[in-house]
Amino acid sequence: MNMTVEQVQGRVPVTILRIHGDLDGSNYQTVIAKAKEVYDAGARCLLIDMSDMPFMGSSGLVALHSIVKLMRSEPMPDPEAGWEAFHDIGREQGAGAQPNVKLLNPQPKVDRTLDMTGMKSFFEIHTDLQAAVNSF
Repeated sequence: MNMTVEQVQGRVPVTILRIHGDLDGSNYQTVIAKAKEVYDAGARCLLIDMSDMPFMGSSGLVALHSIVKLMRSEPMPDPEAGWEAFHDIGREQGAGAQPNVKLLNPQPKVDRTLDMTGMKSFFEIHTDLQAAVNSF
């Protein structure tokens, strides 16, 4: 897995984090660290491009949730806390789509994972890049 970051201008500056490859237990902390890096550099609107991510494991859900918390300037859950991180996700799912973190083009397996875990209601999901950028 590798990542690229791009800054684009919509109504507001939008940072696009493109994930290439699977997001799983071997690399989810790297994704969180990259999100923290762009947040520390001033990013406040993040679009996660999943167009080239064929698989996301349960640890990917922890990464996505951690990124949402980061972008809301809230303390991130301890990724080593195991089930507590999933309980934290469950408690927040009813909050609706997050305004500062959106998803682009989740692939079929990733989309099923988001759907089965109830995370689709937690994110605004787009299939068109320009529409996604304009949505912030």
